[in-house]
Amino acid sequence: MVKTRVVIDISDAKVSNDPSDVLVTYSLGSCIGVCLYDPATHIGGMLHYQLPSSKMDADRARRSPLMFADTGMALLLKKLTAMGASKKRMDVRLAGGAAMATGPQGFDIGKRNYLAIRKVLWSNGMFINAEDVGGSSARNLYLDMADGTVTVRSSGLEKHLR
Repeated sequence: MVKTRVVIDISDAKVSNDPSDVLVTYSLGSCIGVCLYDPATHIGGMLHYQLPSSKMDADRARRSPLMFADTGMALLLKKLTAMGASKKRMDVRLAGGAAMATGPQGFDIGKRNYLAIRKVLWSNGMFINAEDVGGSSARNLYLDMADGTVTVRSSGLEKHLR
């Protein structure tokens, strides 16, 4: 089957139920990429957010809700459930949250982003199935809509999140 790459930009999310799609986001540094996939319906989506909480900047959150963990996940879950996916069946896999040498120092944005997504998932009764977070390397993240396989590429290495 010919695969179609559907690119998720920074502060973006996309959903799909097309088995020929591969959702992909590039250069996850301190940002977090979240993959959600319902294996029963083959509906999934990916969010690439930059900051932990919309409370940091309410005006910015209104203009760009996908920039933040809380508002971004709320929108992604709304889209997925509207398509027929179930929160209770969702496989949750995530990557990113690195401590990058570039950007503001001392704010631990990567760690704060990771803690924020754990809190959002917990409040939705959802748990992380697999993750590749922390460290100091940027990552590319792929979600194959045919079977929900999530792949992370970083520093020339590739691994599946199981």
